[in-house]
Amino acid sequence: MQTTQIVVAARDLPIGTLIHEVDLKMAASLSPLPAGSSLKLSDVVNRGVVSSIYAGEPVTENRLSPKGSGGGLAAMIPPGMRACAVKVNDVVGVAGFVVPGMRVDVLITGVPPGGNAADGAKVRTLLENIQVLSAGTNFQRDREGKAEPAQVVNLLVTPAQAEILSLASNETHIQLVLRNPIDTGVSRPPGMILSDLFGKTRDPQEVPAPSASLRGRTPATHPAPPLIAIPAVRKVYTIQISNGSVHSQVEFTQPAGTQ
Repeated sequence: MQTTQIVVAARDLPIGTLIHEVDLKMAASLSPLPAGSSLKLSDVVNRGVVSSIYAGEPVTENRLSPKGSGGGLAAMIPPGMRACAVKVNDVVGVAGFVVPGMRVDVLITGVPPGGNAADGAKVRTLLENIQVLSAGTNFQRDREGKAEPAQVVNLLVTPAQAEILSLASNETHIQLVLRNPIDTGVSRPPGMILSDLFGKTRDPQEVPAPSASLRGRTPATHPAPPLIAIPAVRKVYTIQISNGSVHSQVEFTQPAGTQ
């Protein structure tokens, strides 16, 4: 069977790599050749990798950026799409939960403008099934001007989604939620308000209105209870009388109306 020399990777080439000649080698391949195979090193050198290529694998056109576009993140962005950087918390970044090629949903948390302050913050799903281009650590300046590490994830979005993410990054807290890459469905959950988590108390405006049969009536009046005369309490006086060995007592009652 006829064999043909094709270009293969000499080492693992991760996404964003700008290929140099030392990263490649020629290897014999049996016909038919893999679709898009390269036959000359010059066709591959100085092009960026847009899909990971492992050592020994053929370097095909669908894994490379267009000629002249170079390497790095820009070469991975398809025409009509944008790469939008999103700052995430340390748990998402350091733990390695978000890596290039994964799919995520973007959640935002904040107090909606014009909302009821008593309800607290609200969380809702802003974007669904978004591809991660890269994840890493950038250095930003704090309030004192000192450099501090910040976990940043670049997401592949449309221009309209990039505007949405930019506004959300400045005005809300963003969290990324991982999803199965083969799960492409859009669920559109309704969101959750903080007060719902603790059991929302009844608002005074939510008290049921009076029934139709009672509307328009004036409150019923009741006569004041009658006054009950309390009889005056008469004082009783007792006098002890001693006559020798004879003792007796006499009781007198105070007449009504006297002091």
